[in-house]
Amino acid sequence: MSTDAAVSKAGTKGVPRPEREQQILDAATDVFGAAGFARATVADVARRSGVSKPLVLNYFGSKEGLYVACAERAGANLVEHVEDVMARHDVPVDLASAALVAVFAALEPRPHDWNVLNDRTAPDGPPSDAARRHRRAIAEHSARGAALLADVAGLDADDASILTDIWMNTVTAMVHWWLRHPDRSATEMSDRARRIVAVVGNRYPGEAP
Repeated sequence: MSTDAAVSKAGTKGVPRPEREQQILDAATDVFGAAGFARATVADVARRSGVSKPLVLNYFGSKEGLYVACAERAGANLVEHVEDVMARHDVPVDLASAALVAVFAALEPRPHDWNVLNDRTAPDGPPSDAARRHRRAIAEHSARGAALLADVAGLDADDASILTDIWMNTVTAMVHWWLRHPDRSATEMSDRARRIVAVVGNRYPGEAP
């Protein structure tokens, strides 16, 4: 077997390439999520993942390619969780709560996924396009949920649009709080999300709807 063939099947120290790629993506997500694309470096990612910079570039081609892979993985995971909730809930307040719970379940292994998708320092081209596409998909699901809530409450389209922004910013605020308190579990954050939605919806924990 040639050296190139061996590298294609495994990373360093006998780790299979698919597993090594995920380890690198995990490290890159933390680096991009904490520092932003503009300040992050491939060397930072390599150091955090315990591999060489040439290996990272061999797998992903460039810093831009690495970011795109992180954004695609993050977006697909979040959209899948939210779509599942949208398919199973049709009561607006229950949907809002369930969607927040789904987001935290999706983010449990990688809380920085949310920051990666919302990184405004990503350059034009494939990096910003990948993040924007997934942000749009998440926003569209949010808008559907907000429209249901607005319809029940007798609100107009502008109110629904504001509700969509509030939901997205609520998730961002809670994720940022979570990143500052990494000892909190996803389950705890989900419980907090339920309580917050209950208060915003004038329903208090333990109170019948």
